[in-house]
Amino acid sequence: MTVSEMAGPADHSDSGSGSALQNVFEKLRSTHTLSLTLTSPLCLAVVALDRYLSLQHPSGESYSYDLTITDGRWRMKCQLADSLTRWVRRGSLRCGTGVLVSLLSLVHDETRLSHSYLRIDGIHSVVELPERFLSIKDVEKVPQWCQDYVTRSDGPLQLSRKYYLPLWINDDPYGSVWIPNNPPPDVAIDVSRITLVADLDVFFHSSRRPLPLLVRILHRSRIRYYGKPGQNIDFPFQVYCEVADQSGVMSMVVWNDLCLEWFNRLTVGSVLYLQQYSLKHSYQKRSRPQIHTLSLMAFHSIEICLNPRSPASVVTVIPPKSVQPQWGLPDVPYNFATRSEVDSMNNNQACDVIGLVTYVGRVELIRSKEKTGPEKFWAYRWVHAVDGTTDSPFILEIFSTSQPEIFNNICPMTYLVCTQMRVCRTGCSVYLTSSTETQLFITGCHKKQPYVNEPKVKAFIQWTKTLKDSVMLRRTAVGGHYRYPPAPPTFTPTTTNSNMTDEFSITAVAELKGELESLQYREHRRVAVQGHVAAVQFHIWPPPQHEPPHSNRQEGVSERGVSNTVPAIHSSTKDEMTLSQRETDTTSPDSDITVAPKRRRVQTGSRVHFQYFTRSKMQSNRYNAGMQVAFTSREEEEQQQQQPDEGELESDESEETDQTSQVPDVQQAASHPIALWESRVWPLVKQQVTDHICSGRLDQESIPEKFHFDDREVLLHDLNLSAARWNPDLTSQTHTHTPVACPGYFMLTILGLNQTAAVDVLFVPVVSSDDPRAAGVPDTQHDNSLLSCISSGRLCVQPDGSFPAPVSLMSSAPMLESERVVCIVDLCLLGEGRVEMMCSKLYRTADICQPNNTQ
Repeated sequence: MTVSEMAGPADHSDSGSGSALQNVFEKLRSTHTLSLTLTSPLCLAVVALDRYLSLQHPSGESYSYDLTITDGRWRMKCQLADSLTRWVRRGSLRCGTGVLVSLLSLVHDETRLSHSYLRIDGIHSVVELPERFLSIKDVEKVPQWCQDYVTRSDGPLQLSRKYYLPLWINDDPYGSVWIPNNPPPDVAIDVSRITLVADLDVFFHSSRRPLPLLVRILHRSRIRYYGKPGQNIDFPFQVYCEVADQSGVMSMVVWNDLCLEWFNRLTVGSVLYLQQYSLKHSYQKRSRPQIHTLSLMAFHSIEICLNPRSPASVVTVIPPKSVQPQWGLPDVPYNFATRSEVDSMNNNQACDVIGLVTYVGRVELIRSKEKTGPEKFWAYRWVHAVDGTTDSPFILEIFSTSQPEIFNNICPMTYLVCTQMRVCRTGCSVYLTSSTETQLFITGCHKKQPYVNEPKVKAFIQWTKTLKDSVMLRRTAVGGHYRYPPAPPTFTPTTTNSNMTDEFSITAVAELKGELESLQYREHRRVAVQGHVAAVQFHIWPPPQHEPPHSNRQEGVSERGVSNTVPAIHSSTKDEMTLSQRETDTTSPDSDITVAPKRRRVQTGSRVHFQYFTRSKMQSNRYNAGMQVAFTSREEEEQQQQQPDEGELESDESEETDQTSQVPDVQQAASHPIALWESRVWPLVKQQVTDHICSGRLDQESIPEKFHFDDREVLLHDLNLSAARWNPDLTSQTHTHTPVACPGYFMLTILGLNQTAAVDVLFVPVVSSDDPRAAGVPDTQHDNSLLSCISSGRLCVQPDGSFPAPVSLMSSAPMLESERVVCIVDLCLLGEGRVEMMCSKLYRTADICQPNNTQ
């Protein structure tokens, strides 16, 4: 059934009685139960998604969501029922899509007069946006429904909450309640009666109120949100700064309401005049910035507290032109390090860096390990930047720094400054990770920053003047699957899983289903599974038969939160070669790797046979437009599996029938591999496997692409997390997808040791220095066997200067026979039912340590 067929009967936006939303309200007025089940789903456009901390709910959900929807004539804010929040968490329900609503309720706040709101209790599916919504160019110009039923458009519909949180994380300022950073007005202050930081201890141990302080901000932390369900604090936020005067350095903590008022204005380098502050014992377990270049005493026993009441602190920001040299305030200390110097720095040592960005990864999420409070996620991305002191780039792991306007706009060819980065050394790998006090600055933000006169910053600027934009632009890339540091040479299991160390606990293959079901949108998780390699396939990429270029449409997503057909392609595939072109040109345009001809030798077990594909057979095999994951029971496989003709390769096809599962429900239509190896055991036990987690084709989002200035806005939109507001202009744009060299990928079937479960994982070897992953993969020589390739992550250059054809690696696949392996798998839910399962390392039996405490 099409969208128009499903939504048509309930859509009265063109009728004389008014809009569809208006008709729904009229029906709700007339019902005695305040609940309305629609005979045909009502199609509405999602304009905005707002998240806030839940009240005490039996469902145990940490967060609730308000949706702003429109029927084209009116827009209205509604609450999403707690039972439906998974639609948002898994990335199916997002701004700029259509939603087919099947059940609505009218909710009255019985503790207040005239406050009611609409609640969406049932969603039939999420669909592509109907054409009638495409004429909307400015959402704000769609009038808002303003009858007595709905009030308060700037805050949560549940009035006990006074603020919204960012859609995916908690540590960014979000919403109109956060006051922007406006230039401070001219002020007159009395500096004749001030105290020094070094003298505050005297006031702390007496009953006297401390005198005013005159200090400079040296460092600022990101926002810490400590809200919990049932908490009575209106704005549970905290920010701390390191402030200093001529006598020393001390921490200053900003609490609650004052964070909203002052966070954006308390910038590094600002001079503050503080009155009516309080003093308390310092919290010793938090992180602190490393300040080695400042010859001042640091006081860690007490800290300055700015509170909104009891007493209400008074903060005054002194304009830079009014700051007097005789005040003796210290300059902001920096410790800039070049890329060539980082290699010799100690682990966890702090430094500041400046570089020209050459690669920007997509924003992903990892779960916070905090055991108390609501579930929280950290947003991070990988960035490469060069400074000319060596050919190697800075490899930067940058977490959100409460600067969304900068974090979300890092792109290639910009000058990036990162302060208070920490050195991470793991084996032979060195990278920098951000700290709680890290601040980011990109092109457009550097003017008047305190670091502009630093010698290494000036040297970097001089180096950039020698560069040609066209040359540097060819070295740039964005997006794709990226993991760093590489897994260690040997595998040592632990009793607990950790994304932050080189050690992993082992997950049973059968338990991967639960791991995938619990993933949230763009969440990254690394797991280790053990078993045997049962089969290996090699697929060329881009696929020989591709879907039409993406036209910004979204296929249906059903009540189960999964695609009815196939998810939409995010980027145009107009640059992909057609089948006829591949038949006449068997060399990948991006590398020297040769694609195998139509006549192929495939080794299966101990048997070698030839397989032929006619053009009609290949054209009949259509690719899914996105990587899909499904779970297939033994009974389903028996019903769905079609026996191939003699010499024809199989195409895995599976479907999940569990109605409560959130794992994508997709009928696989992956292309035939051009080479296949199977172990002797796999044909014998394949029918006994009760859970087979199957991968479809490699997703376009998993391959990095070249950066183009003209596509900057749409690329940033795709790299960042899905937005909380619909931008019709941005979502209507397309761009030419130019992938970094990727002639193909391997699909490995890992069979669990008990032979009851199997999983397909994808491996994409590094074959070009243009691939951003090349900077993080050890450039060690190996024999170019399939096992060596998967273990190292790359192909090695042959003596003649060329790379081996990936399909030729299959001749060494029998080495995997009966080899017990541990596979490190990176999981990421890309949204819209697409799960990325990438093999980042394969350990042989000889590479696996057996600790004494292994159980």
